[in-house]
Amino acid sequence: MLTIYNSQTRKKELFKPINEGKITMYVCGMTVYDFCHLGHARVMVNFDMITRYLRSRGYDLTYVRNITDIDDKIIARANENHERFEEVTERFIKAMHEDERQLGILPPDSEPRATQHLDDILALIQALIDKGFAYVAENGDIYYQVNKFDKYGKLSNQNLEMLHSGVRIEVENAKRDPFDFVLWKMAKPNEPSWPSPWGPGRPGWHIECSAMSMKALGQTFDIHGGGPDLIFPHHENEMAQSEGATGKPFVNYWMHLGAVEVDKKKMSKSLGNFFTIRDILKNHHPEAVRYFLLASHYRSPLNYTEEALNEAYAALERLYLSLRDLPKAISEEIDPNQYEQRFIDAMDDDFNTPIAFSILFEISREINKCREHSLDKAAQLGLLLKRLASTMGMLQTNPNTFLQGIHDQVDKIAALISLREKARLEKNWMLSDELRNRLHELGIELEDKPDGTTVWRRQ
Repeated sequence: MLTIYNSQTRKKELFKPINEGKITMYVCGMTVYDFCHLGHARVMVNFDMITRYLRSRGYDLTYVRNITDIDDKIIARANENHERFEEVTERFIKAMHEDERQLGILPPDSEPRATQHLDDILALIQALIDKGFAYVAENGDIYYQVNKFDKYGKLSNQNLEMLHSGVRIEVENAKRDPFDFVLWKMAKPNEPSWPSPWGPGRPGWHIECSAMSMKALGQTFDIHGGGPDLIFPHHENEMAQSEGATGKPFVNYWMHLGAVEVDKKKMSKSLGNFFTIRDILKNHHPEAVRYFLLASHYRSPLNYTEEALNEAYAALERLYLSLRDLPKAISEEIDPNQYEQRFIDAMDDDFNTPIAFSILFEISREINKCREHSLDKAAQLGLLLKRLASTMGMLQTNPNTFLQGIHDQVDKIAALISLREKARLEKNWMLSDELRNRLHELGIELEDKPDGTTVWRRQ
């Protein structure tokens, strides 16, 4: 029985989709003005894991992840570079997709862009005006009036009166209340704009996701996810405007990931501890990065260190070593349920990946034991290990390929190994040792076998 922690109720709940056997899920995606960073990677990888697992359990899942392609930061970057905003967004959308492929992330079923849904956004704003939830301010901007929505604050567990008394916010002249938020911004010089019934302008950030998610999945859908920084105000505002317009519940299950830190500090460009996915992949295997992002529970804080990435690679190495050189299975002697059901129970418990990985390591250890007395059983366990890991998008690489790592001197390594093999056949042990030392300096570990050295791996 699948349970999911619901951020709105702040407890685990038995998952019951709106339509039996089908799941609708929307995740807030990237604002594309720069390269994706580690926090984006955690969102993308974890919801990819959730998507894969739910589909492996037989659900017909529709996964939508949006792209914000018009925003203050995008406009600022375009003006800074003296280019059109579309050039900025296209460049970074392409880069985002490249990063996703590196991390083994499947593309979502739909990837709507804000600029492609202007009609839906305008219709939603008009509905909010008609129902008294929004107003046209003196400066022409359109705002959502939060005190008209009596459930405001229920997602983030905040009381509007307490927010007013606890936070000092200078009221803009155009707003009726400090917490009112913009739905439509009137056009300004040197900014892109689109026509509307209230004059040319562009949408606010929050209204985009409400319009795109309901267009793709309906007025009420199963799961809405995102990073921890989105609970308030973004998701709170999404809920307010969506339910204000439709009068229906917006989302049944809210899922939010834990925060990402670097050496126990908040990741920030000003602190010099800001890492893009590309920065990290220069020095680390993509699957090790994926393992690192999944090894902690998705709701737990995640602390990035170089040591943690190296430990992730070492852990994956143990799994791949158990899979290497297994023969093709010829029978089904084992009962996989002793492991499989426990794995499913862990993943059904709010996607408890730490427990799930511990079960994979149990299987790995059993494979190593079985190699000595039953290769066929080891092979069967190997198939089980790969199948269960695949539901999280792991262990998809050929074991030898992974163990050799990403190395830019593969040809040189092969030549040195060949020379060493020749030296060993000629019993030239001094040269053999010298060549082993040269390979060691390249970070290569050899595994000598009676029939020669055919296997090597990165240290």
